[in-house]
Formats: sequence, structure tokens, C-alpha cells
Amino acid sequence: MNIKPLADRVLIEPKEAETKTAGGLYIPDNAKEKPQEGVVLAVGPGKKDEPMEVKVGDKVLYGKYAGTEVNAGDKTYMIMRQSDILAVI
Repeated sequence: MNIKPLADRVLIEPKEAETKTAGGLYIPDNAKEKPQEGVVLAVGPGKKDEPMEVKVGDKVLYGKYAGTEVNAGDKTYMIMRQSDILAVI
């Protein structure tokens, strides 16, 4: 993977969407919720007045409509600004 985020952007691998409910029912593809958590794979250098607070390997929560989906090979990643990340878990 040769994706390198610029400025205050972060590359995230989203968590897989749940395929079963807690009760054991399978969820069809069209009813799955978009995941809102993932793992940071790459971090940009930051801005002059805003240093990067997240680092590679952090598990993060982000907004439902945050970022841009990027397909690289057979995987889907998210690129978003550090300010779109809500929390590190």
C-alpha cells in the first residue's frame, strides 16, 4: 500500500460491518450500518499550528459521514482530517 496522507489527514482501515445480531440473526447487505471505528494505518505530518495527536495503530471512533472512501486493491480505506476523529479507544 502506497497511500501517504498529507497535512493533518489520517488513513484508517474501517472495522468490518457486523453480519449477525446479538441474537444470531444474519443482517442483509443492504441493512448493514456503516462502521464508525477503525485502526489508524498512516498519519500525515500535521500542520504548523496543529500537531498530530493520533498515531499509527490507534483504534479510533469517527463521525458517520466523515472522510472519503478510497479503494486500494480489494480493500477499502478512509482518509479523513484529524478533526473528524471523535475519540481514541
